[in-house]
Amino acid sequence: MYTETELVKIAKRENNKKRSYLVVNRLQGKHIPVSPKEAFQMFGELAELINKSYPTEKLLLIGFAETATAIGAALAGELDCYYIQTTRENIENVDYLYFSESHSHATEQKLVKEDIESIIDKVDRIIFAEDEITTGNTILNIIKILEQRYSGSVRFAVASILNGMNSEARRIYREKQIDTHYLVQTNHETYSEIAETYKGDGIYHKANIKANRMTVPVYYAEGYSNARRLVKGKDYINACDCLWNQVKESLHFNVKSTLVLGTEEFMFPALYISRQLELLGLSVKCHSTTRSPIAVSSEQNYPFHERYELRSFYDGERITYIYDLESYENVIIVTDAKGETEEGISSLINSLEKSGNSDISIIKWN
Repeated sequence: MYTETELVKIAKRENNKKRSYLVVNRLQGKHIPVSPKEAFQMFGELAELINKSYPTEKLLLIGFAETATAIGAALAGELDCYYIQTTRENIENVDYLYFSESHSHATEQKLVKEDIESIIDKVDRIIFAEDEITTGNTILNIIKILEQRYSGSVRFAVASILNGMNSEARRIYREKQIDTHYLVQTNHETYSEIAETYKGDGIYHKANIKANRMTVPVYYAEGYSNARRLVKGKDYINACDCLWNQVKESLHFNVKSTLVLGTEEFMFPALYISRQLELLGLSVKCHSTTRSPIAVSSEQNYPFHERYELRSFYDGERITYIYDLESYENVIIVTDAKGETEEGISSLINSLEKSGNSDISIIKWN
């Protein structure tokens, strides 16, 4: 098992009056580069808790975008249950269930309505997968919507790496018979004070969207599986394995150090590929671009020291970020963006080049 000290770093949110701090899990593979082995080991321990609690129930797992999409997919793969993630992207020709995540920088969350309706009467329990739960209000929002729209006997639970709920939040969940499962209990009482002590004087790079002269090969993979739509856990893992086999055939891995980058909500396939590379004996790190605007600071114990502003692969007008890039012998960007934006590609390639990277490839799976 883990301790709060092992997993948790406190960062300072930028321009967020609702919550000044951000709880950063160093093994999650989102903001901080991680060894994929460590990430999957952590996900596996959470999956084991769920499996022991509901060995005979039919489950639907819902992973929260952005940061918990990989957690949810990994749990669904381990448990071989149904899975869908929330999204902030637009999906053509579908209707949505909308709900809010009030403390976030991007408050709107969506689930594909048709997919929920197709499965809600076929499962015994819906489990919401999160990196961290604090007030629990976001999950209560979506449960309220589901209960108002769909009558039935489905039960609810939450699976999170971290749980920072206070006694009042726990009481509400007990009264509503919503189970909570987690690896580490956290205490948020001092987090705001800790965040305010940081100076925010790290290195900030503005987005450079000028076309880069570097030759960056783009490889197109088949067999795309979109976890924003309802999938079965093992089917999704098999699709990611098919993606990996195509990557293995397209690229040559005669290097020692590799970085695999996901894009925003699209985290799990990058982690999956990085784990397969690690099993080949490579030294691999994985993290993803993000919408989260986090302050960077010079203090040694602060989790982020350098921030690169980017444009999104999914929307050239959207600002995204990547933190603490380092130099690797090989960088693989894995994305499911359709018609990715020139601004998105240029800004990320320029940031990687600025941080000492020259061998860069893009894998498109869509």
